[in-house]
Amino acid sequence: MATIKILPHPEYCPQGATVQAPAGTSICEALLDNGIEIEHACDMSCACTTCHVVVREGFTSLNQMDENEEDLLDRAWGLEPNSRLSCQAFVAQQDLVVEIPKYSINHAKENH
Repeated sequence: MATIKILPHPEYCPQGATVQAPAGTSICEALLDNGIEIEHACDMSCACTTCHVVVREGFTSLNQMDENEEDLLDRAWGLEPNSRLSCQAFVAQQDLVVEIPKYSINHAKENH
């Protein structure tokens, strides 16, 4: 079981949060399962960038990115070298520190 520390975000978790996630769980699933309603307009099918996160610690412990995720990330707002689509980044045993960017390219929010 890994610990994911989510840095404060004004909309999704103003105080920040810490959640537990079993290995093999995507970051997106872990956040949603713990009441952090991160956007995921494509229902976690790796077809958009609304679930983009920046992994501040533990990045190398995640599964490798595939080409589709790499291509999509090029469209993400606030892209950084340690950016991932949270629906495609699967937790291993190492703890993570994750930042949800202030903006996404999703102009019309979905009601998930």
